Amino acid sequence: MEAMTIQLEHYLILGAIVFSLGVAGIFLNRKNAIILLMSLELILLAANINFIGFSRFLGDIAGQVFVFFVLTVAAAEAAIGLAILVVLFRSRDTINVGDLDSLKG
Repeated sequence: MEAMTIQLEHYLILGAIVFSLGVAGIFLNRKNAIILLMSLELILLAANINFIGFSRFLGDIAGQVFVFFVLTVAAAEAAIGLAILVVLFRSRDTINVGDLDSLKG
């Protein structure tokens, strides 16, 4: 039996599917801020999958190193975003984006 190798097309198709799920999450659910943050993380993950695919295809490790920097920024963004949402929930008792239209205290 022949072993199946992962080609560049497989990475790109997976990246396109994950990116589409992230964009769909943003457009279909504009009310819940946590789902918006998770959808943004899916879009960043799709870009990382493409970086890894091209890095492996070209035989260059620079794309894989760049993924570590993107993951670091994404983790910091998620931590700060969730901290802001916790503060907003404590002060207004909601994370509904429609109810968070004014920022005055």
